[in-house]
Amino acid sequence: MPTNNFSEDGVSSSSEPQSTVSLSELILASLEDDKAEEIISIDLKGKTSIADSMIIASGRSTRQVAAIATNLATKIKHAGYAPPKIEGMEKADWVLIDAGDAIVHIFRPEVRSFYNLEKMWDMDISPDDFTPDKVLGS
Repeated sequence: MPTNNFSEDGVSSSSEPQSTVSLSELILASLEDDKAEEIISIDLKGKTSIADSMIIASGRSTRQVAAIATNLATKIKHAGYAPPKIEGMEKADWVLIDAGDAIVHIFRPEVRSFYNLEKMWDMDISPDDFTPDKVLGS
C-alpha cells in the first residue's frame, strides 16, 4: 500500500493515484484554489473517445493562465497520475492540458469567448446520431 507524503505546498507525492480523489475532482479543486474563473466541466462519455471529461476555465491574464496550468500539472503529477501533456504555454492565451481521462482548457476571457468550446461540446448529440442511415436519411 503506497504512503502519501505531503510536500510543503500540501501536494501528495504518492507513487499511485489517490483512490479517494478522482482526476476530475483534483483538477476542479486545483482550478478553484488558483482562482480560475467560470469553471465548467463537460461530460464527454458517449460523445468521444478522447477523454471522459473536458474542463474549461479562464484566467484574468496570461500570467495567471500560465500559473494555473503549471500548478495543475504539478498537482496531477504529484498525485500519482501520469505527467500531463501541455500545449500553449509560450503565449498562455489558451493552454491545453491533456491529463488522459480529462482534457483541460485554460483561456484568457477574450480567447475563450472567441472559440466558445462550451457550445461545441455541450450539444446533446451522440455518435449514433451520425450513422449512415441517419446522415443520408435527412
